[in-house]
Amino acid sequence: MLITKQSPIIAGLCLVFSLGASSAFAQETEDTLSTEIELGAIFTSGNTEDENIKFKGNVVYLKDSWEYGFSIDGFRSSKNNVLAAQRVYTVGSATYNLNEDSFVVGRLAHEDDRFSGYDSQSDASISFGQNLLRQYENLDWNYTIGAGMRYSKEPNDSFREAIVRLASELRWNVSDNALFVQTLSVESGKESSIGRSESSIQSDIMENLSMKFTIKVKHQTEVPIGREKTDTEASVTLLLRL
Repeated sequence: MLITKQSPIIAGLCLVFSLGASSAFAQETEDTLSTEIELGAIFTSGNTEDENIKFKGNVVYLKDSWEYGFSIDGFRSSKNNVLAAQRVYTVGSATYNLNEDSFVVGRLAHEDDRFSGYDSQSDASISFGQNLLRQYENLDWNYTIGAGMRYSKEPNDSFREAIVRLASELRWNVSDNALFVQTLSVESGKESSIGRSESSIQSDIMENLSMKFTIKVKHQTEVPIGREKTDTEASVTLLLRL
């Protein structure tokens, strides 16, 4: 059902991804692959049995002027063996760097949140972006603006709508072993708009291991009856770079 309703969008973005792959692998230059894994967990037993698991994985592949990314971000919580929260958010992207300052990115995202009132929400977009503050060695800021479609599936209904997507990411190397990252995004549609904010700071423990503190906020202007419009999440995780 989801693939059928979104087939024009999926086909267009798959074309972007395939063209990127063809162009990238046609060159014989050295490629770069980087992976990050985050994990945080709290378990209690005795009078109260709680289980809270936070995980995130991020893979970035660089080849010539192309950058391919995939991330999965999940959270699961249960109390006395009763599920209290479960969310999985996955994003895939292909970015073509026009030059040092400008780029074009195709993006696919899918969120499955059992307690949001939606069975799932998916979006696809193509955006233009620019890198800013390149004159500073310890700062990197970029923004993107584009358009696409979002498909929302409820237990008894579903709908799709055109969206305008604005996003920004700031990376600040506070010191030699500390990094602050702030990401903001707004996906605005006729039926509903979704805003996301993620603020994090990570400090190196060892060469490939860091401690990371993150605060996330998601706000949706229209939600199913009985659901909150704003979700927040604070977490402390260990981040391993491979």
